[in-house]
Amino acid sequence: MEYKIALIRGDGIGPEVVGEAVKVMDVVAAKYGHTFRYTDVLMGGCAIDAVGKSYPDGTAETCKACDAVLLGAVGGPKWGHSTQPEKRPETALLSIRKDLGLYANLRPATLRPALADACPLRRETAEKGIDLMMVRELTGGVYFGKRERYMTEDRGEEASDRMAYSELEIERIGRRAFELARLRGKKVSSVDKANVLETSRLWREIMHRLAKEYPDVAYEDVLVDNCAMQLVRDPSQFDVVVTENMFGDILSDEASMITGSIGLLPSASIGDTAPGLYEPIHGSAPDIAGQDKANPIATILSVAMMLRYSFQLAAEADAVERAVDAVLAEGWHTADMAGDADKLVGTVQMGRLICEKL
Repeated sequence: MEYKIALIRGDGIGPEVVGEAVKVMDVVAAKYGHTFRYTDVLMGGCAIDAVGKSYPDGTAETCKACDAVLLGAVGGPKWGHSTQPEKRPETALLSIRKDLGLYANLRPATLRPALADACPLRRETAEKGIDLMMVRELTGGVYFGKRERYMTEDRGEEASDRMAYSELEIERIGRRAFELARLRGKKVSSVDKANVLETSRLWREIMHRLAKEYPDVAYEDVLVDNCAMQLVRDPSQFDVVVTENMFGDILSDEASMITGSIGLLPSASIGDTAPGLYEPIHGSAPDIAGQDKANPIATILSVAMMLRYSFQLAAEADAVERAVDAVLAEGWHTADMAGDADKLVGTVQMGRLICEKL
């Protein structure tokens, strides 16, 4: 089979980690008889430098012509001070998610066996295991609501951001969570703030309605503050956690840190028909860019998610994940991970080790 993949290498360490992920894909292609064709797409800070805006004209069209999109990282302090939206890298991220219809962000948080000692939680908590999927609504809520600033008579300048959710938006992300739970541990935890927010009350009503359609999946409501606490107290209780955009942004970062290293965690942003976008959850780390220090594993595991969710190549995805676990089990690590000094490797060597295991 032939698959077309758009590569957004981006900024900072993005080009380095994407480079190693491409090497892994090439090994997968050779081993399993596939053909991966790559199209480079300019986006982020590098696009600002090249053409004056972070989301060049035609970016969405180019990506839509592909079967999937692999993104390294965008942004950095160099571009963080502009007041013009088109000159801010994060504008490109919001735009591509919306243009491709990527309303569901999937972030697995798994404590890999070789890194149990790196988990910051108590040993007895970590030993219960961590294997959860955060499902974050990605194109609605306060991040996409109306923003305004205005002067008041007695309080000075005031700002507001509108949080809005429609029945359609909630139902489609909720259904995605239930379908994923059927493939995993058959439990959905829906996170909201229904004791305060009207959007959360609508969210809860619709999730309760959906739960009746999935009697084989256990369901619970969890207030967002309690969820933040429970992720630290006992993350093993969670299987699929579904929530709105801002809550998901915060909780998924918390979940990532209890697994030992943010450099290990992939993510997928998917819709109903558009190509999915796959990326590591870490940032562009400009302080180590070009130094062969970045951990490519999160990007390589994002490739595994691409194989599984966009191409339905489960065996190939399993092989990539097994290769990563085998390398970690031997003690090899990059600078962001704990380990013996004689097993410390750089970006390129880590990628090479994983390719050899494949």
